[in-house]
Amino acid sequence: MKLIVGLGNPGKEYATTRHNAGWIAIDMLLDKYGFTQHKEEHQADIYFTQINGEKVLLAKPLTFMNNSGVATRALMEYYKINKNDLIIIHDDKDFPIGKIQFKFQGSAAGHNGIKSEIQYLNGEDFKRLRIGIGVPLENWTIVDWVLSKMSKIEIENLKQAFALSLDFIDDWTKGESFNKIMSKYNILYK
Repeated sequence: MKLIVGLGNPGKEYATTRHNAGWIAIDMLLDKYGFTQHKEEHQADIYFTQINGEKVLLAKPLTFMNNSGVATRALMEYYKINKNDLIIIHDDKDFPIGKIQFKFQGSAAGHNGIKSEIQYLNGEDFKRLRIGIGVPLENWTIVDWVLSKMSKIEIENLKQAFALSLDFIDDWTKGESFNKIMSKYNILYK
């Protein structure tokens, strides 16, 4: 079983904020792959699907960004999912909109959601998909930037960029290594 967790904040007021890039990505994956069941449990919205004979859970933690690791850990324990079968999708303020990068491990780089994941997963050794949300504008605090709403054009640019990587789940559930996935998809983004 694979688990893909998109980080974000619950509530309509956050739906189009930069910090919710992970939830936008999960919605796009759901549009492409569909789901057979939806539940709200373990402090997350979870969607069950099957791709290439592999069960896949797509999850949106409902704990707010700073505590997202609580939900991820609970899902992994309940469904007995190994850390090797986990990918966290999150926003990245160091990338322009339109840049996406698969990455294996690393520090939180100031991202509170990733800090929570590192804390509850007992280490930095988990797969990530970083989605660029634009570098903060001059005189903006990081908090104000990540909680600011994206324009329709920015959301469209983000979606167009992520659309190039939607097949990563297909590759992953066919047994492709994460190194191959990084090599295949990271070159698509400059």
